[in-house]
Amino acid sequence: MNFLILGRGKTGSLVAQCASQRHHHVRVLGADENRDAKALTSDLLAAIDVVVDFTSPAAVVPNIQACLRAKKNMVVGTTGWHEHLSSVRSAVTQAGTGLLYGANFSIGVNLFFETVRAAAQAAKHSYTGQIFERHHQHKKDAPSGTALVLQNIVKESAGHTLEITSFREGEVVGLHELIFDSPNDRIYLCHDAKSRQGFAEGAVLAAEWLSGKRGFFQFNDIWREL
Repeated sequence: MNFLILGRGKTGSLVAQCASQRHHHVRVLGADENRDAKALTSDLLAAIDVVVDFTSPAAVVPNIQACLRAKKNMVVGTTGWHEHLSSVRSAVTQAGTGLLYGANFSIGVNLFFETVRAAAQAAKHSYTGQIFERHHQHKKDAPSGTALVLQNIVKESAGHTLEITSFREGEVVGLHELIFDSPNDRIYLCHDAKSRQGFAEGAVLAAEWLSGKRGFFQFNDIWREL
């Protein structure tokens, strides 16, 4: 497949490396090369099979719009733009393309989501809960997309909205903790990413899965098929 990776940050660069290792043809555009999505012309996108976006909340929606105009499938790993989900979903349907997005493309994190879904029942039994998330100091959005997914899982499962506390420090890849506390005991759940490799591999597998598909997909609904 011909990949276009948007974003030369740590994760985007690793996605490009993983895609190359899986024998895909890869081109990468950084922020300076693609301001306001102006580089995403029909000529540049003509030979591209899938666009993978790991950019910024400000850049991702113009990038999506440009790719939809060119009828190109897209995997979006950028977070902080989900207030636009409804309009983007409608635009994808109208364009007849495929778009897959996720707050986190790590298989381990998605297994963690399943664990949290089961543990959320504690909120129905007099447990109080809180979510903590830590990321590197360069991360632009807070709370993280993953923390918001955790919050939503508990709300959907138990009807309680947990407070999220965010920390931005050093080069922390991604640490998410959920604690349920009662007078009798404490439930402590944690996912600690050692590197970005899991995110990158998941994004490439997602792009391969999306090949030839049309529709609006979320990674946590399809990861078991990879």
